[in-house]
Amino acid sequence: MAKFVAVNWRDLKNPDAGGAEVHMHEILRRLVTNGHEVTYFVSGYEGGSEEDEHDGIRIVRKGHWFNANFVLPHHVRGFLKDHPADLVLEDINKIPFFLPRLTAHRVVPIIPHLFGTTVFRETNPLFAAYVYFWERLIPFVYNRCRFVVISPSTKDDLVARGIPAGQIDVVLCGLDHATYRVLDGVERFGKPTIIHFGRLRKYKSIDVVIDAVALVRERLPEARLMIAGGGPEERNLIDFVKRRGLTHAVQFLGTLETSELVKLLNRAHLFLNASPKEGWGLTVVEANACGMPVVASRRPGLQDSVKDGETGYLVEYGNPRAFADKAIELLTDAERWRRMSGAAVGWARSLTWERTGREMEDIFLEEIQSAGGEGK
Repeated sequence: MAKFVAVNWRDLKNPDAGGAEVHMHEILRRLVTNGHEVTYFVSGYEGGSEEDEHDGIRIVRKGHWFNANFVLPHHVRGFLKDHPADLVLEDINKIPFFLPRLTAHRVVPIIPHLFGTTVFRETNPLFAAYVYFWERLIPFVYNRCRFVVISPSTKDDLVARGIPAGQIDVVLCGLDHATYRVLDGVERFGKPTIIHFGRLRKYKSIDVVIDAVALVRERLPEARLMIAGGGPEERNLIDFVKRRGLTHAVQFLGTLETSELVKLLNRAHLFLNASPKEGWGLTVVEANACGMPVVASRRPGLQDSVKDGETGYLVEYGNPRAFADKAIELLTDAERWRRMSGAAVGWARSLTWERTGREMEDIFLEEIQSAGGEGK
């Protein structure tokens, strides 16, 4: 069996963990289940121990979120000198760690998505430029690596940056079907209910969702929006709702326990995702698994996770009217809604972590074999 060293900004126990951390954990825990050894380097957090274990994965936490790209590579390089690995897995979902420049071990970058210019919508110009610059170096530092990405859109992004298509494998994300599913005996709300859930960040364009709901209410006055999740943009969004005069129609639920979120997804009618760019769109298929159609931006990632006209609709990014028109279409046509709801459940069921883990393991073992089993 093989020895793996994996590197990421956060692990699944981190309070700020999201879809990228779920993705990496599901891969790593299946490697362990199949008899492989995994050591996982991540940044620390308040209350988190430096050494930990989760689902058989040995976790080593060093540094913090603000300096992880400097601290973690140093510790990984030191660890590899005394503990040779067959393969190093680098999750690039923030600033790259540039591990191929620090170790002779073969590195496989795993990329949920790259920010590109969208980072300028999320943070201050100085830090955005910092992230943007480091991403621009990926084709030069990782030019000999075999990449694994989670969607055709992310592959297209890498190809546009200069990585040969033949060096990139696409492995779609899975889904926890024991959790995200249609619940027996749970009925949809009596009022047309639109939902948005996930981290509340500026670049997610949740203001477009709010504006779209205002337009929906011109046709369907009882329609309402529920926003589940927390994040740095929450206060600004609450203020935005007040300025739009929609306080009575928009409810902020905060961060929900998963069981409560799944119940909500089973009761609401429609999920709106106005993001300009996603690696895949995990929230889309989570909503689909609960029988909910989606209206989303026709942008990278979302155009892969939404089957346009089957499990939902793709519309022009940043256009509240386009979102509202498709939302009204679904909310006023019960037969169309039922057809899309059924298709959404079927699409979500085809996405399993077992398949993701199996395909990932096959790629990793091929890389190890091609290196002569020496990890070099």
